[in-house]
Amino acid sequence: MVAARAGVSAATVSLVTSGKTAGRVSAGNIARVDAAVAELGYVVNGLGSSLAKGRSSIVFLIAPDVSNPFYAKVISGVREALGTDFQLLLSVTEAGQTPEPADVRRLLALRPAGLLVDAPSARFLTELRTSDPLVLLDAAGIESDAPSVNFDVARGAKLLAGHLAAQGHKKVGYLDSATGTETFRVRRAAFYHEADRLGVAVVAAGTTTVDVGAAAFAFTKLWPDWSVGGVTAVVCATDTHAYGVLQEARVAGVRVPETLAVTGFDDLPYSETSNPGLTTVHLPAVELGSLAGAQLLKLIAGEKITELHMTLEATLVVRGSTVVDSEA
Repeated sequence: MVAARAGVSAATVSLVTSGKTAGRVSAGNIARVDAAVAELGYVVNGLGSSLAKGRSSIVFLIAPDVSNPFYAKVISGVREALGTDFQLLLSVTEAGQTPEPADVRRLLALRPAGLLVDAPSARFLTELRTSDPLVLLDAAGIESDAPSVNFDVARGAKLLAGHLAAQGHKKVGYLDSATGTETFRVRRAAFYHEADRLGVAVVAAGTTTVDVGAAAFAFTKLWPDWSVGGVTAVVCATDTHAYGVLQEARVAGVRVPETLAVTGFDDLPYSETSNPGLTTVHLPAVELGSLAGAQLLKLIAGEKITELHMTLEATLVVRGSTVVDSEA
């Protein structure tokens, strides 16, 4: 229909819609095909094209709790690396849930160019069993032959423990994520170990999804016992959890940081402007996405990966939620 409307051959239409016109199709014919495509609302059959080529131009990003604001930065970095040659699609799960390998295998029917898997579990990778180009993100604690770009979350957790110990805290609460991914286990274990080494006791942890409301509700239930037990600081697995704690502490009249210090993990944009500003571990999310995307492009092109496992530094950002004057 497009060829008939434009008055050209079907082969010419194929060249124009695939962007392979250089030296092969005149400017006049390109304009006629483009006009016909617009008039008819024609859409190229990408699946048919992928069957012919053996793969599509789709890249899947598979992540737990993709609604977590942290992933906006990761996605930005991935998109920057992939450019315009690939379409990035997200595999979305329910809040607090990790994608199931069986669900991802159904996506492989679309013959993606490659997969990016963020914060996987060991079980997920064992059951996925794919030969498609694969790069892992934020996979600290995971042993895999697949290339990976990770944060040094253990170092970040140790820095938090050291900061709270230096501020004189002896008992702290811990509010963890319910997703159960390896990155949260690593940061929790590192914090507990370093806190114990420094003489800081960690009381029984609370667990919620990465959601401000859920974290606020969890804090209302935990705080009475924590308060009686002498807890003077709360360590949150993410900044999003910390926002919920700050919100509910304000409602309950709990002074931060005088009565209760609060820390997060991620360094989201709002953490600098929250009241008070949130002490947190900065994770370079855009760089994570960009490096992972670049690694995946190398795999797709059949290039050798020279640095199989890359680690990005985590740094501590001290603000008013743990010290009265964060600039002192």
